[in-house]
Amino acid sequence: MCGIVGAIAGRDVVPVLIEGLKRLEYRGYDSAGIAVVADTGVRRVRRTGRVSEMESAAAAEGFSATLGIGHTRWATHGGVTEDNAHPHISHGELALVHNGIIENHEAQRERLRGLGYAFESQTDTEVIAHLIHHYRAQGADLVGALQQAVRELHGAYAIAVIDKRDPGTMVAARMGCPLLVGLGDGENFVASDVSAIVSSTRRVIFLEEGDTAELTRDAVRIFDADGAPVEREVHVSDVSLASLELGPYRHFMQKEIHEQPRAVADTIEALMDDNAFSAELFGKDAAGVLEGIEAVQILACGTSYYAGLTARYWIEALAGLPCAVDIASEYRYRQVVANPKQLVVTISQSGETLDTMEALKYAKSLGQSRTLSICNVPESAIPRASRLVHYTRAGAEIGVASTKAFTTQLVALFTLAATLAKLRGRLDARQEDELLECLRHLPGSIQHALNLEPQIVAWAELFAPKDHALFLGRGMHYPIALEGALKLKEISYIHAEAYPAGELKHGPLALVDDAMPVVVIAPNDSLLEKVKSNIQEVRARGGQMFVFADADSQFGESEQVNVIRTPRHAGILSPIVHAIPVQLLAYHAALARGTDVDKPRNLAKSVTVE
Repeated sequence: MCGIVGAIAGRDVVPVLIEGLKRLEYRGYDSAGIAVVADTGVRRVRRTGRVSEMESAAAAEGFSATLGIGHTRWATHGGVTEDNAHPHISHGELALVHNGIIENHEAQRERLRGLGYAFESQTDTEVIAHLIHHYRAQGADLVGALQQAVRELHGAYAIAVIDKRDPGTMVAARMGCPLLVGLGDGENFVASDVSAIVSSTRRVIFLEEGDTAELTRDAVRIFDADGAPVEREVHVSDVSLASLELGPYRHFMQKEIHEQPRAVADTIEALMDDNAFSAELFGKDAAGVLEGIEAVQILACGTSYYAGLTARYWIEALAGLPCAVDIASEYRYRQVVANPKQLVVTISQSGETLDTMEALKYAKSLGQSRTLSICNVPESAIPRASRLVHYTRAGAEIGVASTKAFTTQLVALFTLAATLAKLRGRLDARQEDELLECLRHLPGSIQHALNLEPQIVAWAELFAPKDHALFLGRGMHYPIALEGALKLKEISYIHAEAYPAGELKHGPLALVDDAMPVVVIAPNDSLLEKVKSNIQEVRARGGQMFVFADADSQFGESEQVNVIRTPRHAGILSPIVHAIPVQLLAYHAALARGTDVDKPRNLAKSVTVE
């Protein structure tokens, strides 16, 4: 959650900080602030609400400096107040921004109070500022004080610090939360995400676990967890400014929904070039890792978890392997029966999801070394901790509610299922050609689904006044019902639940009346007749149904049954195509209700805390 940006340069960095925070606002938007080292010492401006409100205040107060840090917050410890907003300052000399959670903050707070420090906020972050200040008072230089302080912190953090006594230095540290260093010409930067600094530099260093860094205008020094100097690889980011701009769209979510044909085409490009499912798609040593596996364990959170649930159907049906799918935050705290011949697959858009990362570490600690990450962000933490990696190539996803990341994750997981099937001798040449042909048609099928938007807009107007909704699906479309319900509640704030359609009569049917819309995912597959029977159960109770069907599924419309048909059944890839209409329904229902589509309340894009 939260976003950090810092800069040291020979120019005014305040515009750099504010632009960076605007690009990071998807990570948290409860409050925002900047602190700079000026001739008069440390100056700070903070505001609750959006970055634009803080920007106006900074302009009114004439902020200008060559060294500064900024932060946009998603509240964890302490309410959404200006006192709790970052940056935090200790003794008017040292300013600090922080992402993550410090688990031993209460004990440290009591200790620091005993040393004479007064606290102005409810946050765990203020503890870090005072702790670093304390070690500075003991004679340590800025980077040394930071290193001493972080040794006493338990939890996850990304930290950037400036001090009026060192106007030519900025220091940073990372443990469990993403933080990178940007390398410029006579200027350097820190940020949570390369998008914050891409207008200034594309050359970045991803800090490793336990690293600290010292930045001046002309140099960067990095130290490992033991405090020893270390060299880290410099990467050139391929994030483009165009991908971070809205263009002709009203919202990033709308843009990202409509980018899905291209995102899927990019994700399958290497597969289409080879015209074959091969282990090398997952890494140069993938054949050895995937050979002889006995099961698949998928770990993920949120939308990525629903992608995993869909993949279970493909992996078991195509590859004939048992597949378990766990919510990462649950897996990491239960007694797991480990299997060293099990492939552990982690799914994360950002590659920084803390619960997923910790679940991966736990799985590896049990001797499960066959690990694969499916991720959208190169060089992020989870891919670096995995033996194999498959990047989805969705491009930057700014909207908090995931769309193109979800569909490209599904494509990657389908590719994995087919590859495993081929390696296990369960996919002959004819079947392989058929699956490849399905993938070739997929971008076009997604575009056909996008063309349904005008009809879905009309449905959204009917949904907007509602307070509750049910989503139903069967088989591999049940996870799409789950994802549809999640999207609707995330951005429109309509309470929505999803069930396997066969479970309707085992409880949820009690909720059905004429005020409860029921969305049904009903492709023309082997379970269609079962779904039709479930629809009759709803119809008999006076429920209003909204059915996403295929052109040839023989659904009749009536006063109670509204039907939108995709042009044709997409076969085994049907869940990917049917994800598009439920995304559009959520988006347009949110528009009709006037909510903030890209920045829904209480949520943030990259979940780097428990």
